[in-house]
Amino acid sequence: MISIFDIFSISIGPSSSHTAGPMRAAFAFCQELLEQHKLTSIHKITIDLYGSLALTGRGHKTDGAIFLGLEGEEPATVDPENSKSRVKQIENLKKLNLLKQHTIDFAPDEDLHWHLNETLPFHTNGLRFTALNQNAQIILTQVYYSVGGGFIVKEGDEAAQKNLPVPYPFTTAKDLWQICNEHNLKIKDVIFANELSWHTENEIRDKLLNIAAIMESTIKKGLATDGILEGQLKLKRRAKALYDKVNAPDNTLPPCTKIMDIINAYALATAEENSVGGRVITAPTNGAAGVIPAVLEYYKTCTNVKVTDDNIIDFLLTAGAIAILYKTNASISGAEVGCQGEVGVACSMAAGALVAAFGGTNKQIEKAAEIAMEHNLGLTCDPIFGLVQIPCIERNAMGAIKAVNAANLALIEGGEHRITLDDIMLTMLQTGKDMQARYKETSLGGLAITAAEC
Repeated sequence: MISIFDIFSISIGPSSSHTAGPMRAAFAFCQELLEQHKLTSIHKITIDLYGSLALTGRGHKTDGAIFLGLEGEEPATVDPENSKSRVKQIENLKKLNLLKQHTIDFAPDEDLHWHLNETLPFHTNGLRFTALNQNAQIILTQVYYSVGGGFIVKEGDEAAQKNLPVPYPFTTAKDLWQICNEHNLKIKDVIFANELSWHTENEIRDKLLNIAAIMESTIKKGLATDGILEGQLKLKRRAKALYDKVNAPDNTLPPCTKIMDIINAYALATAEENSVGGRVITAPTNGAAGVIPAVLEYYKTCTNVKVTDDNIIDFLLTAGAIAILYKTNASISGAEVGCQGEVGVACSMAAGALVAAFGGTNKQIEKAAEIAMEHNLGLTCDPIFGLVQIPCIERNAMGAIKAVNAANLALIEGGEHRITLDDIMLTMLQTGKDMQARYKETSLGGLAITAAEC
């Protein structure tokens, strides 16, 4: 089983697969050197990036994330503000301080290699680290794969699975519904019981409320910040202006669209913060990090429900359950199945979670999650210049609105449906396999090419 705290992890933008994952891989490589008592004998490290990591890594700040990981930083604790200046220092001084214990010479232009036309076999997000001594002998070489959502897989461990004992193990949605029916449980009860295998009740609650607090703080920061986003697109921030316009006493916007405009602003705020390397929560990825916070904030601020900590916890537990199903049965990697695996999954998570928050049945939760993904099938991942900006930022807003609508449709009806969540996950996975590689986070097709040529 996957823990929901693997799904909802504290991260740094702009990408879970291209920033957080490579940072974790670099940290893991140096940790292995340390454990083997080889760290201080290292004279040189080279890094090779393949597939999607090579093609869009510059726009996703993959190189800087790797430098920081080699120095001992991790996505959950790295300071987003100071990290930018530290990356500049590494590039200018051409020095790396491995795990802050051993300094080596490092020239990014010579020691970091972008293999634009080569992909490693297991996953398109592959990277290889090679450590050499002063005699240019290889001390350790290791390949890692960043498989989406910040998860990494070490080469040789591709088939390994964590066999963690939980009271309610499940693989498919059908398994989960059967457990719920047999034990008269809600989805959130199953997930909470499983998490108790690894954490205390207070730990689970505190961690989930901290996740919700970070989501809220990211929205607030995005709504308070204007200006131009980093990168060659010179894209103007929109969240603050939209939110201010909606709340202006003399605004001329149609009253019937006010809630929609607020949800849009919430989603844009987080997505804009993510795009500049800010602090976000993977939900299930960084590229889709604006959907869940926007829908949760909508639930807290735009409905007539008196929202308690328990409501927030139930929302996140249900969203996490849906993400676990997608991670187990399909994919949450844009480089593997397109953006249907990122914004599509986030939309599905948010729709089901919102139904749960409003007291919907398990059938209604499934229906909402299925509806949301059904209308994200085939969604491509084609970021312009490899930046997590166009179409990514707006796409978070569209995903949040679609999630609320899917939840409403499911709540209006009884929950009966012809297509199951298992059906839609299999369809999404097959669609992703059929999708041409240039539409899967390579910036070789779609908007990435059309816009660049204009």
